[in-house]
Amino acid sequence: MKKINLIATATFGLEAVVAHELKNLGYENTRTENARVKFSGTYEDICKTNLWLRCADRVQIEMGEFIATSFEELYQGVKALPWEEWLPNDAEFPVNGKSINSTLFSVSDCQAITKKAIVDRLKTRYKLDWFPETGPLYKIEVALLKDVVTLTIDSSGAGLHKRGYRTLTAKAPIKETLAAAMVSLSYWKQDRLLLDPLCGSGTIPIEAAMIGLNMAPGRKRKFAAEAWPQISPDLWMKARTEAEDLIIRNSSMQILGSDIDSEVLNLARYHITQAGVEKNVFIQKIALQNIQSKRKYGCIITNPPYGERIGDKQEAKDLARDMGKLFKPLDTWSFYVITPDKDFEKHIGRRADKKRKLYNGRIECTFLQFYGPRPPLKREEEVVEQ
Repeated sequence: MKKINLIATATFGLEAVVAHELKNLGYENTRTENARVKFSGTYEDICKTNLWLRCADRVQIEMGEFIATSFEELYQGVKALPWEEWLPNDAEFPVNGKSINSTLFSVSDCQAITKKAIVDRLKTRYKLDWFPETGPLYKIEVALLKDVVTLTIDSSGAGLHKRGYRTLTAKAPIKETLAAAMVSLSYWKQDRLLLDPLCGSGTIPIEAAMIGLNMAPGRKRKFAAEAWPQISPDLWMKARTEAEDLIIRNSSMQILGSDIDSEVLNLARYHITQAGVEKNVFIQKIALQNIQSKRKYGCIITNPPYGERIGDKQEAKDLARDMGKLFKPLDTWSFYVITPDKDFEKHIGRRADKKRKLYNGRIECTFLQFYGPRPPLKREEEVVEQ
């Protein structure tokens, strides 16, 4: 089967995480660039990566890449690409665009020229003068970066953060893809307790549970490419069946979430049920200041209010100090916090062992990682008993 050039787009800072995901899915020859990871595959891989990528934004087909510093070069470059291999004669194909540090800076003009070039190419291939665009959707993007033009078709439809379980929203929810990345970047394992003491509508506990249970994040949603005639419904059915078969059904994993807002906790419980992880995720109403645990070697992963979208900065500072008090008695635990607050370490009275710049929406944040001691290795007889 012919190899297809594919791109997994990613939020800035998560490219390496997405590349690691692709490697774990069996894609060895990847190339990481700003906000995207390139790889190759087949129709089957379009199904597989849409279903399984947790931290990527979209899966795109790369139609071509070339340099253009004039509209004529853009037109000829677009027209030379084999659009008829993907677009049927009734395809709906809107064109979106972006231009960064390029000679062709007018995005609207680049979009119009790209659309015209595609239409002209299809006219010669289908022997038609007009295209109704009443068929399946193929969203096309023309992206210019330093005069390099990249043409892609989006196979995902809605962004991959839309898993299908979060149908109700709370204030300032964290994106599912970012929540999954925070869990993936932590040292949490399924045999360790995980707690989000500021869980809001439950996104971090749910994403952790889906990782722990090996649930494909896209198993409960549809993708644009499912309507494409090139990809057989049998391939989608096969990919979904395999994903269901790989779920860990009998897990003793425990993940806890807590908050003080009863209304938002009701949303969390609803989302937990929608995601199908209610046997492993437990939610309770409790103030951060009252949280205690006798368990050892647990992990806290949380996204505290920033004071930029919820409450105010003084409340966020007080909350950070309360978190510092929570951390002290949990001396074997590890803590992972995403925050835009440059003074967060000062507020909690501890320096992070590792930092990573991430973006929560448009807010530049730091993912602070505070490591506890490694859990003791299990004795061989304990492993055998399990």
